[in-house]
Amino acid sequence: MTATDTNSINAAPDTGADDPNRVRIFDTTLRDGEQSPGCSMNLEEKVRVALILEEMGVDIIEAGFPIASNGDFEAVREVANAVKTSSVAGLARASSKDIDRAWEALKGAAQPRIHTFLSTSPLHMRVKLQMEPEEVHQAIVDSVSHARNLCPDVEWSPEDGSRTEHDFLCRVVESAIRAGATTINIPDTVGYAVPGEFAELITMLFNRVPNIDKAVISVHCHNDLGLAVANSLAAVDAGARQIECTINGIGERAGNCALEEVVMALRTRPDVMPYTSRVDTTFITRASHLVSTITGFAVQPNKAIVGANAFAHESGIHQDGVLKDAQTYEIMTPESVGLTESNLVMGKHSGSHAFREKLKDLGYGDLGQNAIADAFQRFKDLADKKKEVFDEDIIALVDDTIQHDSDRIRFVSLQVVAGSKGPQTAELELEIDGEVAATKSDGNGPVDAIFNAIKVLCPHSATLQLYQVHAVTGGTDAQAEVTVRLEEDGKTVNGQGADADTLVASVRAYLHALNKLSVKREKTAPAALSA
Repeated sequence: MTATDTNSINAAPDTGADDPNRVRIFDTTLRDGEQSPGCSMNLEEKVRVALILEEMGVDIIEAGFPIASNGDFEAVREVANAVKTSSVAGLARASSKDIDRAWEALKGAAQPRIHTFLSTSPLHMRVKLQMEPEEVHQAIVDSVSHARNLCPDVEWSPEDGSRTEHDFLCRVVESAIRAGATTINIPDTVGYAVPGEFAELITMLFNRVPNIDKAVISVHCHNDLGLAVANSLAAVDAGARQIECTINGIGERAGNCALEEVVMALRTRPDVMPYTSRVDTTFITRASHLVSTITGFAVQPNKAIVGANAFAHESGIHQDGVLKDAQTYEIMTPESVGLTESNLVMGKHSGSHAFREKLKDLGYGDLGQNAIADAFQRFKDLADKKKEVFDEDIIALVDDTIQHDSDRIRFVSLQVVAGSKGPQTAELELEIDGEVAATKSDGNGPVDAIFNAIKVLCPHSATLQLYQVHAVTGGTDAQAEVTVRLEEDGKTVNGQGADADTLVASVRAYLHALNKLSVKREKTAPAALSA
């Protein structure tokens, strides 16, 4: 397909001429975020996250790295076909093979973007690439030109841009724009920059690159020093108009710039940052919970915007002030990030119609008849056990039902004998590929007995790296959410399960991890994906 054919099918890139103060939000949860150890998502999970990102108004969704594996290719292609209003990007190294593979996955998108990159810092060129600067420069021109001949929207990134020599950075940025790049992204790949220094870097590019006005300037900041959000906002003040970020700030090492933090900073402080985004912030809590549930990465309680304590006030002085006027200690409302209380109270006498209405209130779309039926049955079982069923309970059990919907290994029943006298034993029944199997095992405690029983029914060599329990709500009858991390042959996955019984939740979490491990895609070395 020629560039002319492409332009007739796909929308032209957004240049931002309509509003010079609008900041584009480029979400890379599905690509950079997924590179966190144990954070792998399957195809269906990627599509679910992509659809909520689209619904909340994210401008560009980076769906993955198509050359990395067949699984990644299929996921990028499915996201590209599913998303209609956001641009969908695929990452590619500076090679024709990578770029062609990315375009093959993206070409069905309404607004495709090829994102290609190459290292430009002296250290990376010498050690990682083993290339001379002139070779790097030519590779940049060749790769961007090739991508632009395929796709009308091309983003280019100089990996380790914040540690690149200024003269060389200016030269390659100018060449990339001349070769057809519509967005130039400046990454702080190792999270080394500080805000003033990073802003000066962006200002320097605007002052020295003659064709800088022909492209949108973007930034991609890592959080190794806890400065990713601060660096990104400083860059916007210096003229950048795209921020690359992730939900909950997940990503390699210490993570990325957190989408929810930069978006709410822009929304809350227009007096000092007169910039806007298209993001509907009322989707933030829902998106945060979805990503946390799928990845198994719990959000720390004191996390800005989406942490459990973000709008909690324990100090007597604070409580007194908030009761008199919420603005005394709250600079944002809970409602502004989607923390709303539903008026529809659910209990054991609630019917399926009320349950469906509750799901709509909580922001769930069409889950399908089977998923709704399963979730409703689990809700009724929970309502028989709990005095009060909270919104958080319903969210936990619905998400748990959805994520286990396609599992080949399913929980059937569990009976445990525990206590100080011992022995601790577990009688476990599972459905494996449609066949029911049962066993009885003992162990050093009930959880160990349960996991030993799973190994009998589902032999594997995975080792347990993390076992974590937290309560969904308060009270002794609270549901438990359990996170399990398994590692096998260098592959790490997280599984999560929820249930009123902590031990049953433990089984669900372990099985979720095993199911993910069985379909985990082969990946190339993470160093190749670092842009």
